Amino acid sequence: MKPSSTLPGSLLLSTVLLFAGCNKKPERDATPGETTTVVSNENTPSARPPSIDAPPPGLENRGANGVIETADMIRGLFQPVYFGFDQSNIKESERPKLQEVVKYLAEHPTYRILLEGHCDWRGTAEYNLGLGDRRANSGKRYLTGIKVPADKLETLSKGSLDAPEKAPEEQMAKDRRLEIIVLKK
Repeated sequence: MKPSSTLPGSLLLSTVLLFAGCNKKPERDATPGETTTVVSNENTPSARPPSIDAPPPGLENRGANGVIETADMIRGLFQPVYFGFDQSNIKESERPKLQEVVKYLAEHPTYRILLEGHCDWRGTAEYNLGLGDRRANSGKRYLTGIKVPADKLETLSKGSLDAPEKAPEEQMAKDRRLEIIVLKK
């Protein structure tokens, strides 16, 4: 019996098993009225068959300009509002994007707006959910300050759920945003 020769193997196996845990982000819930879709990143090779990447029923109405319209919502109609790293204040240069919401709601008084706060991958999931919430509520405060009724606005934090890990800076800058989604119902 050679306990000294099995000990290093056991330690190695234990170490591998300890660090082999999955670092996967939790699945996100669909926005109210939204059908969740799997979108393949062009830069990431996909092992899924092409039929899985096809949009599910209800999302076929994606326009050439990237707008997705379903019976319940319109996504991509407004440009995202971008934030600095670890910031939730709305820059003066981003405010005209929110001012477009006022005009749109005046023309469509039965619609509401969902403000979705997003973050880049850095930070803990809990911290990023909080930061996404602060970003969404910052948009809500700004819009109510320019006369949008609060009952026309909803907020949701996505945190870093949709952000790719270890992304380059130009991608992370796009991940630090507030999405403005029209809710039809």
